[in-house]
Amino acid sequence: MKSHFHLLGLPALPEFALSAKSSWSAPSRVHVASSTKTTLEAAIPSAGRKDASLLDAAWGAKGRGSVVAEKSAGDYFVHSLPGAPEGPLLKMHAGFVEVDPEHNGNLFFWHYQNRHIANRQRTVIWLNGGPGCSSEDGALMEIGPYRLKDDKTLEYNDGSWDEFANIMFVDNPVGTGFSYADTDSYVQSLQEMADQFITFLEKWFVLFPEYEHDDIYIAGESYAGQHIPYIAKAIMDRNKKSPAPVHKWILKGLLIGNGWISPIDQYPAYLTYAYKTGLIQGDTPMAKEVEKQQAECFGALDKNDGANRIDTYQCEKILQEILRVTQTKGPDGNMQCVNMYDIRLKDSFPSCGMNWPPDLKYVEPYLARPDVLQALNMGEIDQPAWTECNSVVGGAIRIKDSKPSYQILPEILNEVPIVLFSGDQDLICNHIGTEDLINNMEWNGGKGFEVSPGTWAPRRSWTFEGETAGFYQEARNLTYVLFHNSSHMVPFDYARRTRDMLDRFMRVDIANIGGKPTDSRIDGEKGLETSVGAHPNSTLAQETEKEKLNAAKWSAYYKSGEVALVVVIIMAAVWGWYIWRDRRKRAGYAGLFGGSMEGSSERLRGAMGLENSRHKRGDVETGSFEDEELEELHLRPPGDRHATVEDSFDMGTDSEEEDDDERVNGNGMDKGKGIEKS
Repeated sequence: MKSHFHLLGLPALPEFALSAKSSWSAPSRVHVASSTKTTLEAAIPSAGRKDASLLDAAWGAKGRGSVVAEKSAGDYFVHSLPGAPEGPLLKMHAGFVEVDPEHNGNLFFWHYQNRHIANRQRTVIWLNGGPGCSSEDGALMEIGPYRLKDDKTLEYNDGSWDEFANIMFVDNPVGTGFSYADTDSYVQSLQEMADQFITFLEKWFVLFPEYEHDDIYIAGESYAGQHIPYIAKAIMDRNKKSPAPVHKWILKGLLIGNGWISPIDQYPAYLTYAYKTGLIQGDTPMAKEVEKQQAECFGALDKNDGANRIDTYQCEKILQEILRVTQTKGPDGNMQCVNMYDIRLKDSFPSCGMNWPPDLKYVEPYLARPDVLQALNMGEIDQPAWTECNSVVGGAIRIKDSKPSYQILPEILNEVPIVLFSGDQDLICNHIGTEDLINNMEWNGGKGFEVSPGTWAPRRSWTFEGETAGFYQEARNLTYVLFHNSSHMVPFDYARRTRDMLDRFMRVDIANIGGKPTDSRIDGEKGLETSVGAHPNSTLAQETEKEKLNAAKWSAYYKSGEVALVVVIIMAAVWGWYIWRDRRKRAGYAGLFGGSMEGSSERLRGAMGLENSRHKRGDVETGSFEDEELEELHLRPPGDRHATVEDSFDMGTDSEEEDDDERVNGNGMDKGKGIEKS
C-alpha cells in the first residue's frame, strides 16, 4: 500500500491531524501501539497505506541480534502453525535472510509450496506497499492460503494464489514488518532497495535451488508499484551482466494492483475521481477549496521538476482536503469521513480508512503470539512485536534520489508482460489515475492503448461465475484489468477473481490435470480452463480421473453391446424372414402343384403358428369324407400344366356339391373339396 513519511524536513502538520488518535503518514497511516507514545502520534495523511508509529519504528531494531549464519533449508521448514485447519499442513518455509551484514539487515520471508503443478513450475513473489508496510497483509488478508477467522483460528482461503504457483511473501525493504536492520541503516533509495532484494534472491536460491529454474512473477499493490519495477529492472540487468554459468532468472511477468506508479498522472486524478463518484459536487464551496489545493500542487510540480518526483507535499494534501471537506456527523454524534481505501465505507475522522480492513484486528495479535513466532523460525531473534507499517522506512528514502517507476516501465515492457489492475472503489490510488498514466505512456512503438492511429484496444467485458466482474484491455505486452465493486485491496474483496486473473496471465490450463473449471468469460469466451478454489487434492484428482476413465470404458462397452444387439436382431429378422418366405413358397408349391394335404397344413402351422378360420374350414370339410372316399381321390399330377390357378381355386356351387360323383373331373379330383391356398 502506498506510504511515504516525510521524516527528513518534516512539513507542518494539518490541524485536523493533530487531534488524531491514530497518526498518519504521507501517503499512509501510522498505527500507534501504545498510549504512552504520544509525542509523534500525529503524522501527515496522504495517498497510501498504514505505518507503525515513529517510536515503535525507532525501537524496531533494539535488541535484535544477527541471524545465525550457515543455515540450511531444513532450518526454515515450518513444522506446525498455530490455529491451522485440521488435516495435513501445507508445505511452507519461513525465516530471515541476511542482505546487509554490515548493518545487521535481514529480510523476512514466508514461502508456500504450490498445491498442484500445471505444465510448468511457477513462483509468485508478493510485496505490499508503504513503503514500510508488511507483506503479511497479503499473506493473511489477501492472496495467502489462510485467512484469520479470529485471533487464534486460521481457515482456508479458497482464492489463494498457491493453487498452481509457489508464493513467497517478503517484508521489504529492511525495517518492514518482521524484517529488520540498524535504525540508521534503512535503505535511502529505490535502487538500494532493489540491490538488497537481488542479494536476498541470490542467497535464497542457494538455500532452495529447486526453485531457481521456476518462471518468476512479482506481484503486489499500492507503493509496491515503485518497488516491483525497480526489482524487475535489477533482475533484467543481472541476467544481462552475469557471465556463464550463472543461471539467468526467468522473469515472466509483473502484476501491480492499485499501484502508485506515476505521481504526475495520479495526483490530478484525486479530484477527477471525487467528481466522478459524487464525493464532491462541482462549483461548490468544498470543490473550490480542493481546487485551490490542486492549483498549489500544479505550481509545485512545475517548479520542482515534478515529473521526476515520486511525491510532492503540496500534491499529497489534495487527498487530505478531500477527506476533510467531505466529513460528516455520524449517528453517534462524532465526525466521520470517507474510507480512502473503499469509498463505500465510512470511518471515524481523521482515521478515514486506517481502521480497515476489519481482519487487521486479528492479524496483529496473531503475529504477536510467541508460539507463532517460534513456528515461523523467529524464536532466536529478540525483536519487538510485529507492526503492520513502519513510517521510518518511508522517511529514510531520499525521494529526490529516485525517479518514479513509470519511467522504467517502457523498458521492462520490451521484454516482460505486465498486468495493472484496479478496484474501482479505491480513492487513494484510484483507477482514473492508473488509466491516465497508461494513456500518457509510450511503449513498444505506440502510445497508450492505441493499436493504430485513432483506434484503441477495446475494453472487453469480463464475467465471473455469471456476474459482471469488470473488463480487460490489452496492447503490446500490457494488460489492464478493472475490478467492479472492489477496494484498494482487490484480493481482500475478490480473492477468487484475482486468482483467475493470475491463472490467465500465467496461462495455466487445467484441462489435462483434473478439477472443475470455473466459469470465467471475456466477451463471452471462456479461453483456457482455470480452476478457482475448492480444487481437489492430487490424490482425489487422480481418483476422479480414474472414475472418468472407468465411466468412459463402460460407456464404450455399453455402446458396443448395443451395436451387437442391433446386429443380432437384424440378422435374426433377416433369417426369420428368409425361413418364412421359404416355407411359404414350399407351402404354395404343395397347393399349386400337388402334395400331401396334411403335410402342407402342418408346415404352415409350424412356420406361422396359425390356425386361422380358413384352415379350420378346410379341415371340417375334409372330415366329412369317409376313409374309403379319401382313398378313391386322386390328386392332379404335378406335371399337368393345363390346370390353371383358377381351376385350383374353383370352390364349386351348391348345386354341384349335391352331385359329387357326376362332377369329378378327368383327373378324378373334386373341385369343391380343393385345398385352401392361403
